[in-house]
Amino acid sequence: MSQSSVSYLWREPEAAKGFMTGVSLHSHTNQSKETLDFISELSKDWSFLQPVIRWGERRSKRLTGIDADYARAYWTPPLTPSLAFDLERKQIEDKLQIQGLVSITDHDDINAPMLLRTVPSSRHIPVSVEWTVPFGATAFHLGIHNLPSATGAQWMERMAVFTAIPVATRAPKLLTEMLAELDELPGVLIVFNHPLWDLYRVGMEKHEVLVNEFLAVNGQFVHALELNGLRSWKENRETSTLAGKWNQLVISGGDRHGVEPNANVNLTRATSFNEFVHEVRRERESHVLFMPQYAEPWKHRILQSTLDAIRNYPDFPEGSRLWDERVYHPDAEGVMQPMTRLWTTGHAPAFFRAVLVLVRMMGAGPVSSGLRMAWNDSGEMRTTLAKLDA
Repeated sequence: MSQSSVSYLWREPEAAKGFMTGVSLHSHTNQSKETLDFISELSKDWSFLQPVIRWGERRSKRLTGIDADYARAYWTPPLTPSLAFDLERKQIEDKLQIQGLVSITDHDDINAPMLLRTVPSSRHIPVSVEWTVPFGATAFHLGIHNLPSATGAQWMERMAVFTAIPVATRAPKLLTEMLAELDELPGVLIVFNHPLWDLYRVGMEKHEVLVNEFLAVNGQFVHALELNGLRSWKENRETSTLAGKWNQLVISGGDRHGVEPNANVNLTRATSFNEFVHEVRRERESHVLFMPQYAEPWKHRILQSTLDAIRNYPDFPEGSRLWDERVYHPDAEGVMQPMTRLWTTGHAPAFFRAVLVLVRMMGAGPVSSGLRMAWNDSGEMRTTLAKLDA
């Protein structure tokens, strides 16, 4: 039987007592390419944005000859692999006073752990990735942790080929066969990340049907379902119910994209990542600890993560300092370029800068405090904690 426990540091300050290690799972670095598709989706949902976005697209075409391509455009988080690793490890060591292990999972990319393995202080980091898996009308994100370093590159090639195959023409059993192969590797941990997030907007009812279809076929090769540090109390509560339905463990996953460390970690008596994987896979044991930042209103935390993405960081390494150095779009020839190279005047258009100023104002003192109060979700928190106490 699977044995999962969930605790909250602000309620149980001694929660880490008796454990040897804290494990940070699922976080992102500037090696991760994050889609900008949401911009076109926003214009569909919020009709008042349509004329503004269309005006900006026409202006871009007139001045540069470049058509807006949200499907290919992307942004990268601000933290370098080294900064991200240190942020996650220090939170565990400073706040919990135990050893910290970190598994970074950029989207469909293992550059960050491979780079970190060349640094003595992080040479034992697992080779991990967040794999985009098209499934039916949607796609799921699987955290594949601790790939063998000798074959990590080959696995990435296979995953990229799989993701690129249209679902309609893909061999029906190919995904199950690949997951079975990964499951045969004793050190690999397979996590279904944020399973109830309808990220590709197919409709919640349809999404849930697809999630259950996926678990019915592939659940035997999935080792845990993720309680996500950037998703709501309600969604994580429903994920726990889903895990119980399928006799699955729940596990932590912070999903950090900004500069706030993961809002949850796993506690373990293991002292290495391989031992931790054994604890989850063979002993079927997982201890999730939510950190104090998770108690902040969810919408406010999403705003703060957004602000992290559009801030400038003058002390960061070159290429990560300015927000428009971290946003990429095809040029007139279709070659991906940072936006700093595409501005015709050397800087973002005035209307674009004005929008950023308005968004940043939402994170300023009085406005931020007001939004925090307006977005208070203590009712959802109380509901979750009441069920925990029952």
